[in-house]
Amino acid sequence: MPCFERWVSPKVSESYLHEFLTIAGVHLLAVASPGPDFAIVFRQSVALGRRAGVWTSAGVALGIMLHASYCVIGLGVLLTQATFIFDTLKIIAGCYLCYLGVLSLRASGEPALSGLPSPSRAALPGVAALSFRRGLLTNALNPKVTLFCLALFTVVIKPTTPSTVQWGYAVYLGVATFAWFATLSFFCNLPAIRQALVRGGAWFERVMGAVLLALGVRLVVGR
Repeated sequence: MPCFERWVSPKVSESYLHEFLTIAGVHLLAVASPGPDFAIVFRQSVALGRRAGVWTSAGVALGIMLHASYCVIGLGVLLTQATFIFDTLKIIAGCYLCYLGVLSLRASGEPALSGLPSPSRAALPGVAALSFRRGLLTNALNPKVTLFCLALFTVVIKPTTPSTVQWGYAVYLGVATFAWFATLSFFCNLPAIRQALVRGGAWFERVMGAVLLALGVRLVVGR
């Protein structure tokens, strides 16, 4: 911090610290609330193991960094004002969540998944890439994340805040998101928790499929 304080006055540094703490607090409340990101990370973590959950978390983290990035450069406002584009994104995101929900419901009827696969399935070729892609698309296509980031970068962050600081906030959002969901992946695969979920493997897939479908329909209908 000495180098930073050398170039920035204490008053300005305190202003940035206040912004950062506000962003961190709001982000924590948002990321901890149930939603598409939570559902897909939870599903991948339990169905395919911790490694798949971590890769899904990385995809979600990259997604929120993309949202934050175009808010920093000013495209977020243009996107929300372009009603047709915004509504189209909502439909695409909703359909994608419904697609994942159908996949989960279909998996619940497969004998190999009825008891939930072992974490070793995460080592199969393509599972990491698939998990990363699902996390990325689930977050990147969700226009509600656009609105969240836009609120942060227009209400919380002052227009006078340097772009370098704003980019720092964007990186923080990605890192904090990854840390939260990677931790969720870890707890989902604790022996006691996993065994409890394995006992109702088929029902777990049905519940997660229903949740993803409901989130998808809500996103489309709510437009």
